[in-house]
Amino acid sequence: MSHVQAYRQLLRELKSSASGKLNRHILTTFRPLFENARATEGSEQKRFEYDIENTLTFLKAQREYKALLDRYNPLVDLTAEERIEATARRVGLNMPKGRQRRPVKAAKEKKTRFGMRAGFILRSRAYALNTAAQHLTITRKPVAFPTETVYGLGALALDAAAAKQIFQVKGRPADNPLISLLPPSFVFSRTYEILMTRFWPGPLTLLFPASPDVVPPLVTAKHPTVAVRQPAHPVARALIALANAPLAAPSANSSGKPSPTKAEHVLHDLDGKISYILDGGACDVGVESTVIDGLHEDGHIRVLRPGGVTVEDLEKAFIDMIDIPEQRPRVLVHRRDYNDKQMEAAPTTPGMKYTHYSPTVPVELVMTLSSPSSSPHPRITGQQYLDSLQERFRSLGRKPKLGILAPSDGILAHSDLHSSSHFISLGAIPPSW
Repeated sequence: MSHVQAYRQLLRELKSSASGKLNRHILTTFRPLFENARATEGSEQKRFEYDIENTLTFLKAQREYKALLDRYNPLVDLTAEERIEATARRVGLNMPKGRQRRPVKAAKEKKTRFGMRAGFILRSRAYALNTAAQHLTITRKPVAFPTETVYGLGALALDAAAAKQIFQVKGRPADNPLISLLPPSFVFSRTYEILMTRFWPGPLTLLFPASPDVVPPLVTAKHPTVAVRQPAHPVARALIALANAPLAAPSANSSGKPSPTKAEHVLHDLDGKISYILDGGACDVGVESTVIDGLHEDGHIRVLRPGGVTVEDLEKAFIDMIDIPEQRPRVLVHRRDYNDKQMEAAPTTPGMKYTHYSPTVPVELVMTLSSPSSSPHPRITGQQYLDSLQERFRSLGRKPKLGILAPSDGILAHSDLHSSSHFISLGAIPPSW
């Protein structure tokens, strides 16, 4: 191949790769480069020809590969959002279901839902996630988002002013510490390694040492520890990644009220108090995470708050991972296996001091199989309770509206109240009981 042929072919390939437009600097230096090489002789000229042929081969292969990709890649005809979903499916990431773009009635424009801005529900999940991340990082406003346990109310964990708004929105006491969603950075004990390997990401919270120079005392309630967990929900993980910062995230409800498991619950409770809710559907677990303290010198772990990971799950993890029984840490449950009055007065984790999961209607435990505790109320049978309940509603002159959680073969399941209530069966009572 002559220098002239090589020059023309290479120039043609460069123009094809650049969609017909070449950098002016390349055009002004390209021809002198060839002319200088033409004047060389011997090995220098052969090396130049060899480099030119390799460059031509590379440019042709790159152009042909792009043409094949544009022709056969199934993602080419997809929108940007559809490409995100298709890529997520390839790597096994379940993205939340979106909502169609539709106008919202004027009376409801102030309502906060999945990506609602300026009276519209945004169809793009990527846009909604980015907007939520901007709320967190730029305006420093809290955002409600789904996790696998319950919906969380998140703000920047290392920003005291941002974290303070969580307390204001929830009406949360200042001595009730927050749970942070962030990656811890210290030498993990063998016990923590087992728990993180088995249950992270997931509904398990672990206590870690905290530096007041890094984590604001407001977040830790001035304790030397911080509660940390790694959520499994794809929306929560995407939001944390976009914010590129650890988030303090208790449940997205008024302090003391039941934790929300749907975006509608958050809207009903905190409407007007927060400006953004990411709707990822119903939460899978439905209760808060289990909180573990594994920082004691005896090596045993203490369950400070029961939740999505059971005591049996924890014990099985240690049995599976540690062969020698004597080396397995014990799983101690607060108020079952031990008491700590000092910690109860100044709790290191939420759910230990103040009213928790408290609904706005009365909840009554009407029958138990265990020995009843000392109580000033007289013991009555199940049928006597039903009769008193019927009389109570009869005196009010309205139909009872009840929620019943009971065994399927118990008195409540077969009473007249069953047909007019929301009944959830706990299954039949085993004969051995």
